[in-house]
Amino acid sequence: MKTFQFQYQAKKGWINRPDPKTTDSEKTLILAFCAPVFRDNPEVLSELKSAFPKSKVVGCSTSGEIFGSEVFDFSISCTAICFEDAHLKIAFTSLQSSSQSFEVGKNLAQSLKAPDLKGIIILSDGLAANGSALAEGVNSQIDTSQTSVSGGLAGDGSKFESTWIFNDEKICSQSALAIGLYGANLFISSASKGGWDIFGPERLVTRSTDNVVYEIDGRPALDLYKEYLGDKAKDLPASGLLFPIQIRANSNVEKRLVRTILSVNEESKALNFAGNVPQGYLVQLMRANFDRVIDGASDAADVVKKRLTTEFGAEALETNSVCLAISCVGRRLVLGARSEEEIEALAIGLGKNTAVIGFYSYGELAPSIQGSPCDLHNQSMTLMNIYEASASKRVRVA
Repeated sequence: MKTFQFQYQAKKGWINRPDPKTTDSEKTLILAFCAPVFRDNPEVLSELKSAFPKSKVVGCSTSGEIFGSEVFDFSISCTAICFEDAHLKIAFTSLQSSSQSFEVGKNLAQSLKAPDLKGIIILSDGLAANGSALAEGVNSQIDTSQTSVSGGLAGDGSKFESTWIFNDEKICSQSALAIGLYGANLFISSASKGGWDIFGPERLVTRSTDNVVYEIDGRPALDLYKEYLGDKAKDLPASGLLFPIQIRANSNVEKRLVRTILSVNEESKALNFAGNVPQGYLVQLMRANFDRVIDGASDAADVVKKRLTTEFGAEALETNSVCLAISCVGRRLVLGARSEEEIEALAIGLGKNTAVIGFYSYGELAPSIQGSPCDLHNQSMTLMNIYEASASKRVRVA
């Protein structure tokens, strides 16, 4: 497997774009993450696809582009992954409303099912999707102990106005796509880490429907939430990124997920989240701990690196791999000028031979534990590390 990283910047044009003669093929995947403004400048993406006509070229709008050890705005940040033996397939469909999310996930996974399917990367409109239902739909069709599923919901800075994905040169809102990665020599590992602190008591969700919460402890959800936010309530929904919630099924369950607000409804006093918050669940507010958020990125890198070396030995760190890194826009807003510290910690942890590409998102998709079903996460750093090796290099099965 060979990797090439390159960018488009408005003032400089294409930077380090590789020669298609040595890159373009049916086994090449180009991940291209874009500032939202490129919807109004689609000819740049058309140019990218024209330069690599045989390759699969996919991506989405972002709340910041992760490229190597840096964070960019107003760029198209790309990584070309040239597989040796693995092959690829793209599934693409419309997603008109969040109520369709489960069926969309199900249909995407059905389109990709095959005995040698090792990984699925999901990219979806970040506003139309119910991320947890989308993940559940994918999980319903595959064996997640054998196929790793990760991805993210497209971003739009902190505007929450319009997000989009693209498949080749077609830019679409209200859509989702899935990339199937196939091959006996592919090894894919995932991790998801947070770093936020909880505060206040656990409370009961007393009325909700899917991702819309109407009442908590019998009170209008928006009223209760505004009490906690204080002066920051006037900046909702953007300020909600700074105060996500942690949910779990009941007090006897250890598994916890994080949910971030996408919008509020002043009339119904409801909170709309990026994923489901079931009625009867326990919720608790969260806030940032700067150092722990940065440490979360480093911890996620340690997880995927350990799995790679367990499987193939330390020599695997001396060959090329790609890490798809998707972090929540809320983390970027909290960290501010320190955002690059998170990405630097990630890049250092993964090592110089891992090409890091990704984006800040409206929701992250990854298994909570390697080999488990995919979940929607918020306020997390999620990683999917992709490595291709010959069977002779394998030392033992993880």
